Order: sequence, then structure tokens, then C-alpha cells
Amino acid sequence: MKGKKILVVGGVAGGASTAARIRRLDESAKVIMFEKGPHVSFSNCSLPYHLGGIVEDSEKLVLMSPAIFKNRYNIEARVNHEVIAINRENKTITVKDLMTDKNYEESYDKLVLSPGASPIKPNLEGINNPNVFTVRNVVDIDNIQSFIKQKGIRDIAVIGGGFIGVEVAENLKLANFNVTLVEFANQVMAPFDYDMAQILHKEMMDHGVNLVLDDRLAKIENKYVVTNSGKQIDAQAVILAIGVRPETSLAKEAGLEIGETGAIKVDHNYLTNDENIYAAGDAIEVYHRLLHKPTRLALAGPAQKQARAAADHMYGIPNRNNGVIGSSSIHLFDLNAASTGLNTRNAEQAGIKHDYVYVIPGDKVGLMPNSNPMHFKLVYEYPTGRILGAQAIGKGNVDKRIDVIAAMITMNGTLEDLKDLELTYSPMLGTAKDVVNLAALVALNQLHGKYKEVKVSEVRKLVENNAFIIDAREKGEYNAGHLFNAVNIPLSEFRDRLDEIPKDKPVYIHCRSGQRSYNMVMALQNLGYTNVFNVSGSYLGINIYEYFNDLVNGREKIVTEYNFK
Repeated sequence: MKGKKILVVGGVAGGASTAARIRRLDESAKVIMFEKGPHVSFSNCSLPYHLGGIVEDSEKLVLMSPAIFKNRYNIEARVNHEVIAINRENKTITVKDLMTDKNYEESYDKLVLSPGASPIKPNLEGINNPNVFTVRNVVDIDNIQSFIKQKGIRDIAVIGGGFIGVEVAENLKLANFNVTLVEFANQVMAPFDYDMAQILHKEMMDHGVNLVLDDRLAKIENKYVVTNSGKQIDAQAVILAIGVRPETSLAKEAGLEIGETGAIKVDHNYLTNDENIYAAGDAIEVYHRLLHKPTRLALAGPAQKQARAAADHMYGIPNRNNGVIGSSSIHLFDLNAASTGLNTRNAEQAGIKHDYVYVIPGDKVGLMPNSNPMHFKLVYEYPTGRILGAQAIGKGNVDKRIDVIAAMITMNGTLEDLKDLELTYSPMLGTAKDVVNLAALVALNQLHGKYKEVKVSEVRKLVENNAFIIDAREKGEYNAGHLFNAVNIPLSEFRDRLDEIPKDKPVYIHCRSGQRSYNMVMALQNLGYTNVFNVSGSYLGINIYEYFNDLVNGREKIVTEYNFK
């Protein structure tokens, strides 16, 4: 392969990483990278942060210029050059110079496709209006900034509640715009389960973002949008973040195989059905190691791994393809959120028998400054205890905890493995029994039938059916807010009040986060009670689960006062 000519189509995460890896492997190769936009190697994931002023200068989003690529790596990066055809028989590509509007051909020994994915634009009235934007590159983000500043706009609608939509809404709100986010699903952020998403809903609503969920964009006018339900929302600018579609037109026209997901099909070395053409990044389909089927995953980390593997294969370096599990994180106002692997919805749809635990320990030792609750949900396979996924939300280091779970999933770890995992500890950074260890211990108790529990999603029905519920918190906590029909029997008093706890019907026990109630459940079981249940998530989890829908739908509360501390 030495001294060969390698062309790379696409100059962002996948393409730029492939080109750089090729140069590290082969100083004599001629490497040319083509990008139809004006920039190469820019930070897609950082684009929304220019809107909020966190990245003040949009030029800083561009990590490398064509001149730097040439001077540092001897890679020719041709911007404003669109590859419009692949001529496989002749091993050439047809390129259009967008500055001169002239076409030319370029030969290759090996070709790498990393064209990315394009934002989805639904066929709706007003979708092509000048006040409608998408977010794909630096030019897009500059266009949005220029439009809203020049027009003096205050009201902006963001359509779509995925990563880009949520981050765009957050940053526009930080810049003091009136922001409405419209999402057709009943929650934002699909990697999170519905119960965990309620924490994100509350955070966005508390910071002034108007959330319109379970509704779809129907029409766009110059000063407002209309949803399917008939809501008219003030919006002089509209930003589409509905999702992305893999850029496959070039591959299709060249006769390259398209997979069942609609993305470019590649083998374990990221080689297409043409032995001289590789593909990487958002345009390809990948193998999901937990679902055991092809999927699409538009994330920068996997794209860079694919790029390295493709370049290595050109030079005979073996690659182990582990598939993907989908690990991601996001910062949202005062919270951090991260997830990996399968959520319960994914597991259910895949027909995987599973269960989960939801715990809310402190993210560090409680007496330390800035100690806060961490909401942690661990999903595992039943009855094997194999770890399937996790979600974490809080003000602390949720990404660390989720990275631990991602590593465990990759190593086919079980609850037993996670329970025994030795992790670092400092009172300022965590707890001696880390969040992930605690979740594993709770899950093992559940798996082995040591106790029974109900989920926060089941509590409203219990209250409405006047179930016997014990609030195990202290009297002051109870008086500050409690479930309407809960009886206050603190953990510190219950042994002297056993005559108040029935044995002839189910007893449901909660505290603030589930620890004190768990201790009461275990003690009662040892005292001969056979029908006691711990409320997973307890009062803090119940409040967060109920809050958003109570406010938005105007339904009757099941608590006397909300309490989120």
C-alpha cells in the first residue's frame, strides 16, 4: 500500500480522522480530502454552544484549516469541493469545484466515504421559509446568529428534542430568548427512559423553556408555528432538529450496497462491497452488540474509531470490531446526564427479559460542599444479571459512572462483577460505596428476591386506590410535604408502632430516596411481615416523576407539597 493515492470524501470526524491516521501509517501516500462546505475538521457537537455565547467566536469551532492539514500532515484538504460521482470501473471520482462551477476527475487507489448525515426536513407548509434553519455545520450556526440579531428576534421555536434540539434550546435560553421546544414523542432525549426524562423536563421548564411534548409541527408562518393539536406558538425563527438522515446518494448511485437501516452497509473492517472503497461515520450502519442487529449511531466517538479501523485495514493491521452500545452524555443548565446501552424501552422492544433499579444516592459524601443527589437507573437482564444499560442524571460526575457501566457492558459484565468493582474514593469526589456499586447491590437483592418493590410510575395508582403507604421519614420532613394518604411512621419509631402496621394487606413504604424505607422493609420481613414493598426512588423520585405532567396537564397532585431536596 505504500505510496498509494487515497481520497477521502468528507472532512469532519470520520473523514479527517481517517486521513490523519493514514498519514501516520504512511508518509509516502498521497492523501486528498474533499469537503463540500467551507470548513474541515470542525466540532459538530459544539455548534449549539455558539448560540449561547459559551463559544464566543464561531471560528474557534473550526479545529483545523486546510493550510494546517497541509503544513502539519501533508494532507491536501479541498474545501468547497463536492464529490458528485464515483466511477468504480475507472477508480475515479467526479468533483465539482463549487467556487468555479467546474467539474474534474480524480483517480484513487483507495477511497473513503464519510459524507455524514443531513438534517431531516419534513414536507410541511412553510418549511422552506427564510426563517427556518437546520444545524449541521459552522455556516448554519452563523446564519442563525446573523438572522436573529439582524431581525431583532425574541421568540424561537426548536423542533425536536434530541441532543441537538435540547442543546440549541438551552443555549438560546441562556442568551435570553423566548424558547419553545416541540417534540412529537412524549419525552425529550430518547436514550433516557420516561421516568428519567422527567428530571430533564423539570430542569428545562424551571429554566424557562416552554416544552410542548406529544405534539408535532404542522405549519410554519413568519411569526408563529402551528402544531397538530392546534397550538399556535410565537416564533419568528424556527430551528429544525428533528433528526438526521445518512447521506447515501453518492454510494447508491455508485452501486454500493445499502443496509437494512438505510445507511451504507460495511463489513467488520468498514469496507463496502467494493474492495477499494471504505465508509465510516454517520452515513454507515453499525452492529449493535446488545440488540444483535444493524443500527445507525450518529456519534463522534464511534466515527473516530471506525476511521482508525478503516485506515488500519488498508495497511494490513487487524481490527477487532466490538459493535456499538450507544454511550452519550449531555450538559443541560445545572444538570449533567449520561446513558449507555439499553434502556427499558429498548429491552422491551427487543424482547429481552429484564428488570431495573432506580437509586438516588449522594454523588459525594453528604457533609462535603456541593453534595447533591444522583439519579441512577441500572438495567439488567433477568435472570442472568447481565448488565444491559444505565442512565444517570445529577449535578455531579454522571459521565464517570456511565463510563464505568459502558466498560462493564463491553466486558459482558454482570451485577456480581459490578458489585465487586474496586473504584477510587475521596469524600470530595464520591462515596466509599460508589453509586454504581450501590446500584449493583440493590439489583442483586432484587434479583435474588430479598425484598419486593414498586416503581415511582406505580405510586399514583396506589394513592388513588387508597393503598396503605408508610412515610418512613421524620415528622418534620413529612410535614414539609407528603403523599396525601401516607401514614408517617419514621424509621426511628416503627418498632414501637408495629400495631399500626397491618399484616393482612400490602404495605408500601417510602422515605426520601429509598434507603430508610428499604431498612424498614427488611426489618418488617424479619419480624414476620410478608407483604411489604419498598418504593423505588421514594418521595424525591415520586415528586420528580409527577411534577411536569401535573403542571402541564393541570391534573390533581398526589402530594401535599413538592419537595425536590
